[in-house]
This record gives sequence, C-alpha cells and structure tokens, in this order.
Amino acid sequence: MLPFTEMTGSAASLLRANIDTDVIIRIERLTSVPREQLGRYAFEALRYRADGSENPDFVLNHPIFRSASILIAGANFGCGSSREGAVWALMAAGLRCVIAESFGDIFYNNCFQNGLLPITLSASSVRHLADQTGQGAPMTVDLVRCAIVTAQNETIPFEIDAARRQALIEGLDDISRTLRQKPKVVAWQSEDRTRRPWIWQLPAA
Repeated sequence: MLPFTEMTGSAASLLRANIDTDVIIRIERLTSVPREQLGRYAFEALRYRADGSENPDFVLNHPIFRSASILIAGANFGCGSSREGAVWALMAAGLRCVIAESFGDIFYNNCFQNGLLPITLSASSVRHLADQTGQGAPMTVDLVRCAIVTAQNETIPFEIDAARRQALIEGLDDISRTLRQKPKVVAWQSEDRTRRPWIWQLPAA
C-alpha cells in the first residue's frame, strides 16, 4: 500500500450529501475494467453527459481541478453498498485524501486498507475549506502532524485513530500489519505444538 505522510495539492469541492458508492463507481465497471484504469469512470453519472461528452459543470472537469489530489465532499460520503472499488476508483483518479463531515462506515474502513486518507471535520470547517480552495489554491495535508494547512497559512487540526494513522504513514494494510507479527506467530505455534501436540495432528486421509 502506498504510504501517506504529507501531500500538497489542489482540492476539488463536491459538497452534495449522500454520494453513495454506486455514484462513485458503477458496479459493471468493476467487472470489466482493471483497477488501475477505474479513474476515468469515477463519478461517471455526474462527470459525463448522456452522449458520453464531459459535463462542464462537474468540478473534476474544470481545468484547475483535473489534477486535484484532495476531494472536499458532502456529508455521508461513500454510503451505500460495501464496494471497495469505490476507493480504488478515487485513487485511480488521482485522489489521495477525502475531507467530509461524515462517511459511510464501510467506505471509511476501506480507505485505510488502500492508502486513501479520510478526514472528518465539522460542517463549518468543510465549508470553510471549500471556500478557501474554490479557485484552485493548494493546501497541505500533513498526517504526521494531523493538520491541514491552507494557502493562507491557516492550520486546521484533525483527529484520526492512532493505529490507523501509523498504518497509513507506513503503508500497511491489515494483512501487512499481521505479517509484521510473523515471528511471534511462529514462536507461539512452535510452543503450542509442544504443549498440545494433539491439536496439530493432521486428520486421517
């Protein structure tokens, strides 16, 4: 998993509430498109017109936000089905951080398994950041300090679970974190084989 420590970039605002995972990426795209190519289909229903042309009113189609690495989103972002592909699509579109008042629980958990940083702030702080970055002004997200720094040099702190923060900094998903404990697991297995050998006997063929 790609580590996240600090990044600076433009922040696109999509403050519509209750954007679900089906809006972020349609299910049929996940069955036919490689993970690394999902970015072009992120927010497909909002991003493109019925004829396939770009919707000029959609924020990620604006020239100053085409390369945005931060998304400022509305409340309950990522609600709906448990679709890990929604996180894949956002990251394939170049996004590494989503800031919102609240998130769908499963989407929020999936972010930490894939290197996408979800930040929860108050509604007023989300709106303030959207106003600060509406013309493409960059901002910095510092996970080490747990702080957002705007182009106006304003610092906005955020909170995040300590274990998840460290895992993102080190680029570790749950499997990688477990594998780091492999020596302890092997030592316990060896001891347990001696203490309870009958547990480790293979069943008869």
